[in-house]
Formats: sequence, structure tokens, C-alpha cells
Amino acid sequence: MRIVIAPSGFKESLTADEVAAGIARGVRRVVPDASIATIPLVDGGEGSARALAAATGGRVVPHRVTGPVGAPVDAHFAVLGGPGPRTAVVEMAAAAGLRLVPRGARDPGLTTTYGVGELIGAALDAGVDRVLVGCGDSGTSDGGAGALRALGARLLDTTGRELAQGGAALERLDRIDASGLDPRLAKAELLVACNPFNVLCGENGVARVYGPQKGATAAQVEVLDRALCRWARVLERDLGPTGVDLRTGLGTGASGGLGAGLAAVGARLLPRFEVLLEQVDLDRLLAGADLVITAEGTIDRQTSRGKIPAEVARRAKRYGRPVLALAGTIGPDAHLVYGSGIDAFAGILPGPMPLTEAISRSEEILADGAERALRMVLLGTALTPVA
Repeated sequence: MRIVIAPSGFKESLTADEVAAGIARGVRRVVPDASIATIPLVDGGEGSARALAAATGGRVVPHRVTGPVGAPVDAHFAVLGGPGPRTAVVEMAAAAGLRLVPRGARDPGLTTTYGVGELIGAALDAGVDRVLVGCGDSGTSDGGAGALRALGARLLDTTGRELAQGGAALERLDRIDASGLDPRLAKAELLVACNPFNVLCGENGVARVYGPQKGATAAQVEVLDRALCRWARVLERDLGPTGVDLRTGLGTGASGGLGAGLAAVGARLLPRFEVLLEQVDLDRLLAGADLVITAEGTIDRQTSRGKIPAEVARRAKRYGRPVLALAGTIGPDAHLVYGSGIDAFAGILPGPMPLTEAISRSEEILADGAERALRMVLLGTALTPVA
């Protein structure tokens, strides 16, 4: 049996490498002689820079930056190996990820992407020709305002004073002074690997869809949405046309609106898997698989909107391969994933337990859950329908 295991990581718990290894352990308990190919996948979030550096023979460069709540954090970017333009990967989560925001300080109206801009500047200092910014796992909703400030922009209110950090302050934005922007931005190629389903403003905007996950109250969500819409209008007025509607263009809401902020200074917003899976020989392995197993922390209504399991399933269906998805938890409207090509999904938890326990036992729980799910799959293949 040829099995391809192509999961994402489980946020704040297991990396994609660890998830792939855990599933493989469970599979081998059931089919010891299976031919298993593990392909840990990244979506631009945590682990992306390290994974792409490893895949290309590149290197990881440590760099200390301003974290999302203003305190310094140890971050990094990657310089990729291989042919083509000298490329750096800036993983925004390394500088402004949700895991860097203490649970008691999770207010997306105050957190900042300033450190992301510092990482972009450090990558340009390294002499690269292209900077690929991976979006995902963010703890911010500032529209990329912090990143632009780190790169030299000044955000001013009606009195000419600089705004405070954070997305909520953008409601008071009067104008942007871009005269100090790093001139290297105009020379380097800036690409943003993002989920195209994420838009900046409106009913499907990042404030409403992701604000509560980052700690926003209902009142704060409304403030953030107004502030981000104002941010988009001022960006378009003061920095000029980009060819993208910064309020509702595809990908503008990536990582709390970082996509919009970077698009305003010339970045191209690209569907993340078009960019990130270039480094992985996924399709060839899917074509030869008897079974494809993918996974993510939560399977719910968002899974089919540009998440890794849906992308794996979409590609596997090109070759008619069956797809099983595993998840830490099953959320609302999980059945929608059937439309993306996932044939079956299963939760790995053996029963109700506190989140802290589930995280501390995550490797054990994942291997056991993979084993149970595969035994069910094999039972199904052994049944003979009765006429």
C-alpha cells in the first residue's frame, strides 16, 4: 500500500513535520510494510521559512525584532538555496504570530506588524533580489501599518502627530508620509503568499472573520473594520493606485490586512499554494498513491476556503485518489469539505479533555487517532456489499 501523508501543522501544538511523523507512526501499527511518503506542508504560517530553507538547501537567519505587543522577540527569515533569483522568505508569524501574544494581552486593536517590516528590511540588507512574505497564524489586525512604519512610512493624525501602534488607531489616520519609505522596496520583487479568500473590509473582512479568534470583542470588531476601511482609503489616496482594490481585493485581508499594506508598496498578492508548493514534489507523489492522508488542527467551514487539506484533496482528485483528513477538533460546517475532494474526515481526540492536556499529549493522541481511522478505512475495504 502506497500512502502519502501531507498535513499542515496544528497551531500552538505540533509542527507540520511532527504531525506527519505522528500519523506515520499510527499508520505503521496497522500496515507495517506500507510505502509511506511524508510531505509536511506549509501555508505561509509558522514553520514556513525553516521548511522552505530545508527543502532548497538554504539557511535560516536569526534576527531580533519588535514583537506584536511591543516587546523584543527572537525571530528569523530564510535565504533559499537553488537556482533563480536570490530569495528570502519572511514568515510573518515569526515576528507577529498569535503565539507571541500572551493570552492576557490578546487585543488585535493594539498588536502590531512592526517586526514584520523589520524582517523585510533585514532580508533586503542580506542582498536578496526577491522577498517572499508568508502570511498565516497572525496575532495582528493592523492592515500592515506597523510593517510600513518599520520600512519608513509615517502615519499621521489631523494634528500631524504619529499614530499609536495597532489597528484601532487607524480610525484616526489623516495622511501617510511616504517620503521616508525604504527605496529598496521599489527595486526588489516583493511577493505575498496569501489565502486569496481573505479580504480586508466588510462582512467577510478580517475584523469580522478573524478578530474574535485574536481576542476582539463584538464592539472591537466594529472599530477594527471601520479603521481598516479608512486605512485602505488613505493608502490608495496617498500611495497611489496598485491595480488592487485594497478593501475587497483577493488576499488583501491576509494576516490581519498585511496583504493590503504590502500591496500598497508594490507587493504582488499571490495564492499561497502557487508559490509555496513550487518547492515540493507533491503532485508526482499524489499520482502514485493508494491513499492520501492530510490533517489540520480544526476542520470546519474555513477548511475548504484555501486551507492545506482542501488543497491536497483538490490535487489528489486530479488523479482519482481517495483522501482522508484528520483533525484535532471538528468544527461547524465541517461537512463542506466533501465538496473540496475530501472523502472522509475524523477527529483524533479519544474523548473530552482540557485543551492543556490535549496539547501536552498531542503526539500520542495523533498517532492513536491515525491508527483508529486507518483501521476503519481498511474495514470498509473488506466489506462485500450484499445484493
